[in-house]
Amino acid sequence: MTRAERLYVAGEWVEPDGGHYEVTDPATGELVGLAPEASRAQVHQAAEAARAAFATWSRTKPEERAAILDRAADLMARDADAHTLLARAETGATTATARGMQVAVGAARFRRYARGALEPVEQAIAPQINEAGPMGRAGVFGAVAVRRPVGVVTCITSYNNPWANPAGKIAPALAMGNTVVVKPAPQDPLSVFAMVRALEEAGVPAGVVNLVTGSAPAVGEAAVDSPAVDMVSFTGSTAVGRAIGEVCGRDVKRQLMELGGKGAALVFDDADLDAAVSGIGTTFSFYSGQICTAPTRVLAQRGIHDRLVEGLAAYSGHLRVGHPAERGTVVGPVISAAHRDRIEAYVELGRKEGARVVTGGERPDGPGLDRGFYVAPTLLTECTPGMRVVREEIFGPVVVVVPFDDEEEGVALANDSDYGLIDYVWSGDVARAFRVAARLRAGGVGVNTVGRNMEAPFGGFKKSGVGRDVGSFALHAYSELQAVVWPG
Repeated sequence: MTRAERLYVAGEWVEPDGGHYEVTDPATGELVGLAPEASRAQVHQAAEAARAAFATWSRTKPEERAAILDRAADLMARDADAHTLLARAETGATTATARGMQVAVGAARFRRYARGALEPVEQAIAPQINEAGPMGRAGVFGAVAVRRPVGVVTCITSYNNPWANPAGKIAPALAMGNTVVVKPAPQDPLSVFAMVRALEEAGVPAGVVNLVTGSAPAVGEAAVDSPAVDMVSFTGSTAVGRAIGEVCGRDVKRQLMELGGKGAALVFDDADLDAAVSGIGTTFSFYSGQICTAPTRVLAQRGIHDRLVEGLAAYSGHLRVGHPAERGTVVGPVISAAHRDRIEAYVELGRKEGARVVTGGERPDGPGLDRGFYVAPTLLTECTPGMRVVREEIFGPVVVVVPFDDEEEGVALANDSDYGLIDYVWSGDVARAFRVAARLRAGGVGVNTVGRNMEAPFGGFKKSGVGRDVGSFALHAYSELQAVVWPG
């Protein structure tokens, strides 16, 4: 029997006012489960429950918050096999990705912020000598800057990782003493219910965590505009982020926005081409390109352009497209039929704009692939900077290649974008790679790697977002600074 989930509000599992909607497996189109359709009133009730719980939770000892987050991580790890199957079914991620990059990373983030709850929140300020004046007598004034919880945080998460992305918001927010309203992406919310059940079993007090879902935009809108909400943390498209930002601006709410990306990968003539091909190839293979940090916009210096294209074409040709549960599958489906159609429309647009399709470009054919939402790894060359396929986020297994002549042109092309999340530089000259990195208008730069340091700040320039999180930076993002001053 298909499980019908309920909303989690004020420590109770409650029936949704709007019934349920179907969550389907993008690999097969089959039903995975039923998610609740919350009403606007229920979302506001969830925010009010978080507001009521804040007074107590914000004053709990850091050790108590840490213990709950640690227990939740243990419970997530305990049930990792079941969580992996669920994540794979609702996202279409391969088994390895669902286990290692979704469930395991989600649990690891709870464990990281269990430690984070114990990090010092005070920063000493040097004493200041003040002369007598209108503000009082002369004296030496001490000061300390203390990070305090913001209040009620709405966490709106993306569909491309229903474990790591919510965990990266919920865990640091709770560690800092905030309470949360969680609104997952409508395409794959079921994993977040499993996460919240782990928190409930771990002993999180009623109202500290609240979970609302819905397939309509009205649910997210209510989670943003509720008067009880102090901050909105959002991961998703720039268009939706802009709309959320307008509401936050009117109500003067704090915001943390991780939005779109169109990562530039500058590959210089002296680069290790095998390493560059392998790094850029993750766009084709990792979660079918549905990742904002992917190096989708390849800028190739002319001396290696043709060899780089040959390498990327060969790489994509070795990637097996198939059901995510099958051994050997590297590229699974994208999240929905609508998104598959959108990606295919971009590829066709690229053709019309004059790009050459080197690999892919046709719907993949194979046993069972007609039942799901599959896109073949696609490589477009002979691209120019003004093409829409070069400028707009496609969010699929599609790589575009633009040639450049020298360093100055390469940097200019990389920065000629509305986005600035993560860019990449491949060069055998490390001094040049770091020199170029300093000129890139991006929140992060990978030098000869697509790897991440998970303590480094994460976020974007320009239309890629507002604010930074990850590591201790997330604890800062979910806190307000309070200055305390006293006479010595």
